[in-house]
Amino acid sequence: MFKRILVANRGECAIRIMRSCTELGIETVAIYTEADRYSLHVRKANHAVMIGPDPVKNYLNIHRIIDVALEMGCDAIHPGYGFLSENADFAKCVVEAGITYIGPDPDAIDNMGNKTKARTAMLAANVPVTPGSEGCLIDIDDALTQARAMGYPIMLKAAAGGGGRGIRRCDDDHELRENFPITQSEAMGAFGSDDLFMEKCIIEPHHIEFQILADQQGNVVHLFERDCSIQRRNQKLIEIAPSNFLTPEVREAMGTVAVNAAKAVNYVNAGTVEFLVDKDHNFYFMEMNTRLQVEHTITEAITGIDIVSEQIHIAAGKTLSFKQEDVSIQGFAIEYRINAEDPLNNFFPTPGLITRYHSPGGPGVRVDGGVYPGYEIPPYFDSMCAKLTVWASTWENAVKRSQRALEEYDIRGVRTTLPFYRHIAASSVFLEGEFHTGFLSLHPELLEYKPYHSREDIAAAVAAAIAAHAGL
Repeated sequence: MFKRILVANRGECAIRIMRSCTELGIETVAIYTEADRYSLHVRKANHAVMIGPDPVKNYLNIHRIIDVALEMGCDAIHPGYGFLSENADFAKCVVEAGITYIGPDPDAIDNMGNKTKARTAMLAANVPVTPGSEGCLIDIDDALTQARAMGYPIMLKAAAGGGGRGIRRCDDDHELRENFPITQSEAMGAFGSDDLFMEKCIIEPHHIEFQILADQQGNVVHLFERDCSIQRRNQKLIEIAPSNFLTPEVREAMGTVAVNAAKAVNYVNAGTVEFLVDKDHNFYFMEMNTRLQVEHTITEAITGIDIVSEQIHIAAGKTLSFKQEDVSIQGFAIEYRINAEDPLNNFFPTPGLITRYHSPGGPGVRVDGGVYPGYEIPPYFDSMCAKLTVWASTWENAVKRSQRALEEYDIRGVRTTLPFYRHIAASSVFLEGEFHTGFLSLHPELLEYKPYHSREDIAAAVAAAIAAHAGL
């Protein structure tokens, strides 16, 4: 087993990885930039090294990160999610430096991280794939020709994309002409490549992903699915496990396909096979994320398996300690991404100083966070500041528990998605439990909520508390 692991990430992601390392008796090294000098992940690590002043670019400095790992005597690097986690060059450089990379090998990252290569590999493995272009689009004329042959609407996507970025729906020639250069620009800015491809748009699909684990001995298992359909701008907000939409038969079929997809590319370590599922339960491969996912917590909740610990064991050459028949679904879990955003202002980021922070607790409640009272959320990174995960034996109880936990959660000083989630969790449409990617568009009333307590509300609450106390 490894003695010291460098975590090439920040915030709650880095803290999550460090917790599993601590339980395994492994020391951790944190890296940070000037903007993260007071970040919690710096305090939680056994050792911390500042890698530069630039808030973002230094987290992407491959050679600096590897130099730090070597200087600190690290025998492994965990990339987390985001930043360099799906960068094949980073994985390759880590391995060439004689350090173990906790994740798939560089070829798998390259082949599955590039959406056109992944489509080709899945077609060869007889995995159902959304109809689309066979490779990258040459130019706008090529895109127009293929879109007309395929039939609108289509989805224009970044070939090297992920995380909901670099995706635009086009309903006709005019929108395709308009969105083509915009999507190219977004793709270049986010992924360093302006290559695009095209897929047929499946109307109101369910976004279902299967978590897989694969060891170096060729054993591959899935840990069932997560429903990630509640999104804004193609980015996830709330995830649940398991899906209320899938039948047992479809679940079994999708799990088998996910495992076969991983085997087809000799995949090793943790990964996620993502599908779009239409209203008739036809499912299509969308992409494979070659890393730990933000929403892995709900899979851990329903299976009892520590995915990060399994990643570390696999990277150390150990065989999976369980087989597919040993994994079962226990209850339901919901994850809410607590973002420093204002849902009433098109989810605009709201960085700033946290003046009060109180997280919920109790049975079946888990918080993965990286903030505290007095912490100033910097404007340079993703807006997520914490994740709330709740578990219960039934879907109804999971919803009720999440209502209680969301009410307990208190973050002041910046606007967050908490009031929005409280409103959703209390709604009858959420309790119904079947979601597709158009859920928020279909229910605009979910954005009609009272966001913050007025002075009158606070005064009334204080008066009620005093009256209740006086009556004791």
